[in-house]
This record gives sequence, structure tokens and C-alpha cells, in this order.
Amino acid sequence: MNKPDHIREVVLQPGEFHFGDENTRIRTLLGSCVSITMWHPQRKIGGMCHYMIPSRNVPQVKMLDGRYADEAMEMFIRQIKAFGTHPSEYKVKAFGGGNMFPDIARNCACLVGETSEDCTSVSCRNTGTARSIIAMHGLEIEAHDLGGEGHRNIVFDIWSGHVWVRQAKVIKRRSAP
Repeated sequence: MNKPDHIREVVLQPGEFHFGDENTRIRTLLGSCVSITMWHPQRKIGGMCHYMIPSRNVPQVKMLDGRYADEAMEMFIRQIKAFGTHPSEYKVKAFGGGNMFPDIARNCACLVGETSEDCTSVSCRNTGTARSIIAMHGLEIEAHDLGGEGHRNIVFDIWSGHVWVRQAKVIKRRSAP
């Protein structure tokens, strides 16, 4: 996972989005947030978002905001069109949506990689949104690591399309005797 010297490294904070070329590595740290990566294998371009919640439920927005899944996906679509490509030409991967408080949400569907309309957990809603928003654009998820417990470190190498994931489980606290 060493990066060549000429590679520019971009670190995404929550709500940020980046689209770049083969001279770019993008990394982020996810808890209940989700990152979607899109990569064009022939052109060696792609991007990553780090969204926090599914939507802000506002019909018209002046500026897109990467904190929201629906707007982050629109940011992808705009960049894809700006590069003269089509969304169907991209490999799509999704990561994150870890339950950071498993003692509170023991029966959350996202803990086992499922989704539920009834779940109020942010992590569960984020994982379900990733799947649905990708499908809504006629795309398929090539690879994913969604749900479960704990945070993930994500590294996306645009020159190869590889996404590296390291997940750390939540350390459960013991009750005082």
C-alpha cells in the first residue's frame, strides 16, 4: 500500500467529496458515515464521497453539500459528465455505516449487513441509502463493506482502482461492579 512519490494524497473529512486522476490517492476515516467510490478503469479517474446522513430533504438547493448522500451522488454525476464519461462506465464500491454504539442498537439490521425501513440508527439508514441511491442511478455495487460495528480506515488509489479497508471494532465498556 506504499504510494509512489508523485502521488497527491487527499484526506476527506466528513461531508467532503473529491474527484481526481491517476495521480491521486484519497483516504478517509468512517464511523457511521459512508463513502462511495467510483472509478473509471480505462481513463483512471474517479472519486470518493464521505456522507454523513441520507438527505437534508430540501427540494431545491443552491449549492450541493457532500454531507448528504443524495447530494454527494449528484456531485459524482456532475464530475462524471464534466469528464465526458457516463456513470455506467464506472466501478462502484461502498464502505462504512458502522454502528458506533452497539450496546444501544443491539438488534439493528445493519449489524448483519441488512437494511430495515424501521431502523432509526444513522448507520443503518446510511447503509440502506448507499445501496438504494446507487441502484436508483442504474449502477451496481462491485464491492462493499457496510454495517457491522466500529470505524473503518479507507484508502482509494485512483491509479489502480484498489480500495483498502481496515476496520476496528468498538471496544465495549464494562459495567462497574
